[in-house]
Amino acid sequence: MTDEYRAGSAFKNRCANAALTLESCTEYSIDRVSLAESSENRKENVLDVWLREGPHKPDVLISLSNLYSVRPCEPGLAPTFIDGISLIHLPALPSPWPAEAVGRLDRTEDLPELAWLRISGPLDIDALAAIVTVYQAQSDDAASVLQ
Repeated sequence: MTDEYRAGSAFKNRCANAALTLESCTEYSIDRVSLAESSENRKENVLDVWLREGPHKPDVLISLSNLYSVRPCEPGLAPTFIDGISLIHLPALPSPWPAEAVGRLDRTEDLPELAWLRISGPLDIDALAAIVTVYQAQSDDAASVLQ
């Protein structure tokens, strides 16, 4: 049986789960940043941010695709520490956006739900995307033990 409420909130739940994972990454550093942009197809635009803390904690990869905005993004400045990190769900119209997101992007009926990634530190990343995936690897310590 399909629950329409649950299906309709799938992206919101994905954002909430990603945000919970990223809450533990404030002591991490940005290890690498990759931005691939296509002027012909927004769906091919991808921002990948690799986070690393050390051998005792798992590496984390944040992958955003179908980008609507990235500013400023300066790949190549990594590695650098993180002062703050957040991922916020931005609903489609007619639902309101959080106050700090208002004016960030022109909202139209065609604009889908978005994930808003913000990383602050010496390298600031601010991106809006329709697809978000957060991968968490095993720590080096955990991976060194054969299961």
